[in-house]
Amino acid sequence: MRIVISESNGKSHQVELAKDKESVLSGKKVGDELDGNLVGAAGYMLKLTGGSDGSGFPMREEVHGSAKKVILTSDGVGFHATHNGERRRKYVRGNTYSSEIVQVNASVKTAGPSPLDQLFPKAEKKEKK
Repeated sequence: MRIVISESNGKSHQVELAKDKESVLSGKKVGDELDGNLVGAAGYMLKLTGGSDGSGFPMREEVHGSAKKVILTSDGVGFHATHNGERRRKYVRGNTYSSEIVQVNASVKTAGPSPLDQLFPKAEKKEKK
């Protein structure tokens, strides 16, 4: 499971969550808080903002449960209308985290003592020849 942590300055950091720690997220909902110690960000408090499953279906805060459902939506996560008043039926995931979720989106609620750039250094990109 991958956790994407977004900062208020626009930067984001990706962290792989160990298999044994995935059960901590099970049952939590979009909008809940998560301790940063779980992902290696000591002193940070994270707010869960969404996610997506293995097929790419996004989580919606107003859909209850963890199942995949078809909703009629006019705008928001998973669908952006191109015409005024356009509505469409779309598959989305509910607001509860389960084992089907592969990406968890989170934002920083309270910062810790050290910046996230130091905790999660970027991997060096290989140069093309």
